[in-house]
Amino acid sequence: MAAIQITNVEKRYGALRALGGVSLSIEEGEFFGLLGPNGAGKTTLISIIAGLSRADSGHVSIHGHDVVAEYRQARKLLGVVPQELVFDPFFTVRETLRMQSGYFGLKKNDQWIDEVMHHLDLTNKADVNMRALSGGMKRRVLVAQALVHKPPVIVLDEPTAGVDVELRQTLWKFVAGLNREGHTVVLTTHYLEEAQALCNRVAMLKSGNIVALDSTAALVRRISGSQLVVRLAEGALPDGLRSLVSHPDELTMGNKYTLRVNDYAEVEPILGKLRESGVVIEDMQLHQADLEDVFIQIMEGEK
Repeated sequence: MAAIQITNVEKRYGALRALGGVSLSIEEGEFFGLLGPNGAGKTTLISIIAGLSRADSGHVSIHGHDVVAEYRQARKLLGVVPQELVFDPFFTVRETLRMQSGYFGLKKNDQWIDEVMHHLDLTNKADVNMRALSGGMKRRVLVAQALVHKPPVIVLDEPTAGVDVELRQTLWKFVAGLNREGHTVVLTTHYLEEAQALCNRVAMLKSGNIVALDSTAALVRRISGSQLVVRLAEGALPDGLRSLVSHPDELTMGNKYTLRVNDYAEVEPILGKLRESGVVIEDMQLHQADLEDVFIQIMEGEK
């Protein structure tokens, strides 16, 4: 049985089609990435999964429980960390987490609350009022709220947006541990290096449709070879190399160019053409393709 089963989900807001018949199956124990540019439909889909919004058509189930017809069972199985910093300013951190536990009928949950606060470095803030916390600390509390009832499925919607490196490392260490214990994790993020490091499988959305769905490794293999990134201090890229530019916008944006190369043997001929044209190289790097390269290629190819 899938942890999350999404079948032909459509959603419109007036004339805007936010989701255009999305179907997706996320298996138990996966660390799954849901990626896409702003406005792709990621948050709309998460809102439907969480029961905050209803699809115009289609179905979503959590461990076999329909999010509409069996909403009580479905919501007990799900923990969601939203993008927005939503909090009650009248309670301390511990009171907030105890109240969240109460929503799920958990009366004696202090041991788990203490453990969650420990892993998210919130212990010394337990008795601090929510409105007195920094933005990063508030986001840690949102994560704790999502985990307070030990849900088997965790959805993280841009959890590290605008937060410091320390929180990112703390959060990913904790969430990765939960995933190893069997929890299913769904992540949306604009930090594609995070998605590549953490996610076993990735779906990419654009304009409300899935345009790529595969394992992270398989998606990265879509781009063969390496990329030579060259920054020129003087001169222009020779005409003979312009066809190798991975990102066409670079031809009009300045002096930095990303050139496709299939293997290291192709680097020397490229350098030879640069020398012949008389350009001066300011900086040069050779690196393997990554998920960001795949993302850009797929998004530019899906008009």
